[in-house]
Amino acid sequence: MDFSDIEARGLVLLGCGKMGSALLSGWLRQGLAASAVHVVEPFPSDWLTASGVALNGALPAAPAVVLVAVKPQMMAEALPGLQAMGGGATLFVTVAAGTTLAKYAAILGASTPVVRAMPNTPAAIGRGITAICGNATATQAHLDLAEGLLSAVGQVVRLEGEQQMDAVTAVSGSGPAYVFHLIEALAAAGEAEGLPADLAMTLAKATVGGAGQLAEDAAESPAQLRVNVTSPGGTTAAALAHLMDPETGFPALLQRAVKAAADRGRELGQ
Repeated sequence: MDFSDIEARGLVLLGCGKMGSALLSGWLRQGLAASAVHVVEPFPSDWLTASGVALNGALPAAPAVVLVAVKPQMMAEALPGLQAMGGGATLFVTVAAGTTLAKYAAILGASTPVVRAMPNTPAAIGRGITAICGNATATQAHLDLAEGLLSAVGQVVRLEGEQQMDAVTAVSGSGPAYVFHLIEALAAAGEAEGLPADLAMTLAKATVGGAGQLAEDAAESPAQLRVNVTSPGGTTAAALAHLMDPETGFPALLQRAVKAAADRGRELGQ
């Protein structure tokens, strides 16, 4: 990524918890000068303090980008201080869940370009996936810049519009928790069949992690990969008869779960 404009004008990172740190670490690895980054973080980690960035000092008047990575409940107190950077010269990119583009417009003005993003926690190891959408003021160049910055922690996809963000939150934003619970449940089922707890957990983690990597890397669809593992009348088929049951299996259960998450996202966005 070309950081020349950011290095000339500066980048403000508002909040540097897990997600902010993962992004900053990625940018520094890619060659962004630490001196170009101005971080506002009341509880800096030792790593952040030693990183060479400008920490909790005076901010540039018109930075290239402000990246908002504070928790949603801190948004009300954090954003008004940046109002002077609204108006068009500075791109705002937000990874804070649940805060709508309309709320940014109300604080920063409608002429401020804003790109809203939903990353997920595998960003911590560079394996995240982030969905982005922009407001009416955000140009193609703004979306390209946001995508470049967010690709430091994994893949980036673009949405048709903000109305898709609650569904994205429910699938990929909250989704890692569903997979972690699958690992827990698979390990517990292995224990119930007589395996020691630590062995069952090792098998469950490696199976889910390996299958996920295979699904990402393989040319075949997940459906075809499933068929490839399933011998007619064999052990996998016996298990899938339960998991694929249209009423009690995964399809109906996950649809209800994802709908509940999306509905809650819509409520929180009101």
